[in-house]
Amino acid sequence: MLPILFGSAVALAIILERFWSLRVKRIIPVNVVGQIKRHSGEGGLAPSHLRTLANSSPMGRILAAGLAQGGVSRADIRAAMEEVAGQEVHQLERFLSALGTIAALSPLLGLLGTVVGMIEVFTALMLHGSGNTALLAGGISKALITTAAGLCVAIPAMFFHRFFLRRVDDIAVQMEGEATKLLDWMTQTEAVGEEG
Repeated sequence: MLPILFGSAVALAIILERFWSLRVKRIIPVNVVGQIKRHSGEGGLAPSHLRTLANSSPMGRILAAGLAQGGVSRADIRAAMEEVAGQEVHQLERFLSALGTIAALSPLLGLLGTVVGMIEVFTALMLHGSGNTALLAGGISKALITTAAGLCVAIPAMFFHRFFLRRVDDIAVQMEGEATKLLDWMTQTEAVGEEG
């Protein structure tokens, strides 16, 4: 039971931390590309603007990487943003493998507890005979409690593991959309500058 209880505490901590960390408004601030366009129109993006953008959010780091590549080809800008995006998505997935491991191991630990409990029941049968039903029932119920505890930890852990993986995928798609908006704007601005 102790490993199951420890796993449940760790799983709960991960779930609460991921709910806090995977808030879309924290990762992708509202209208971040529009703010970049506004700053650019007010006299250009200074290095201080890029630093502020990079420190503001994961999306800001991706866009700052693209803006820092200004003046190069679209493919180079996209490659710079994709490199940073890969690192940011990796950070978004932090602790999810541990949550998945807890979800997979908890039922096995419960089953192990049941097997150990059943061994104790059969040992009691061998030593005391089958006349003491209270001893047998107590041993069997103790054995089954570990399986129930393992499942009670595994089911929510598995649910939230899949829930957070899906949320990370959704956030990654939104981040790609914002990066594409910036990339389109940058290449359009450069094309207009070349024509002028």
